[in-house]
Amino acid sequence: MAIPVPDPRRVRAASLDELRRLDLPLPPPNFPLVWDNADTVELRSLAELEGRTAILNVVLARCFGMPGTAAMAWLLDARLLEDLTKPEWHFVSSGEGDHRSFALHLEALYALGWLVGLVPRLDPAQPAPDTLVPQLPHLPSKETYAAWRSRTLPAARPADEVARALDLFYCLDWAYLEAERQRVRLPGLIDSNAIGQRRWALEWAVMFRGPYHGEPPGWEEVDLST
Repeated sequence: MAIPVPDPRRVRAASLDELRRLDLPLPPPNFPLVWDNADTVELRSLAELEGRTAILNVVLARCFGMPGTAAMAWLLDARLLEDLTKPEWHFVSSGEGDHRSFALHLEALYALGWLVGLVPRLDPAQPAPDTLVPQLPHLPSKETYAAWRSRTLPAARPADEVARALDLFYCLDWAYLEAERQRVRLPGLIDSNAIGQRRWALEWAVMFRGPYHGEPPGWEEVDLST
C-alpha cells in the first residue's frame, strides 16, 4: 500500500551525516533529491521481493558451479522461470554471459535480504555478512522454494524505511565513485561496485508515485547513471 513519503530534505540531511561519519566526499549542493514532498512510496509485493531473492541466489550458485539443468529445474519447481530476465536465462541455462558481473549480485542479494528481513542491517561499509547465506534457499540439499519461505518467513520492511536506505545508497554511490576517482581511502572493505549493486536492488524494490516518476523499471531497466 502506498504511503506518504518522508520529508526528502530531512532524509537527505541524515544521508549526508552518514557520509560525513564515513569520511566520504559529499555530493554537490544541487545533487538531486530522490523524491518530492507530494509523492507516495510503496514496495513491490512480497512475492516479487522473495522471487527476486531466490532468483539471484540461483544465479550466484551457477557462478560457483551449480549445473544449469539443476538450476533450471529448481526455478521451474518454484514457478520462477518466467521471472528470469533474458541475460539471467542465458546465464542460468547455458552459462552465457559475464560470470564476474553476475557474481557481483551477492551485494544486490544482501540488499534484498535486508529488505525481506533475512539480515538485520545493511552496513554501508562492510560486505555481505556470513549470516546471509544460511538464510537463503539451500540449493545443495534441494530445499524447495516453499520450504525456504516457511523456514525463514520473509517479511518486507516498511516502505519509508527502505526509501531512506535508497537515498543513503544513492548518495553513497556518488561518494564511493568520487572517493575512488580522488584515490581517497574508502571506509571499509567494499568498493563502488558493491554499493552500486545494493543501490540497484533498492531502486528496483521501491516504487514512487508522483508527477516526476514513471512506471517502475524492470530489473534490467534500473538506471544507475545518475
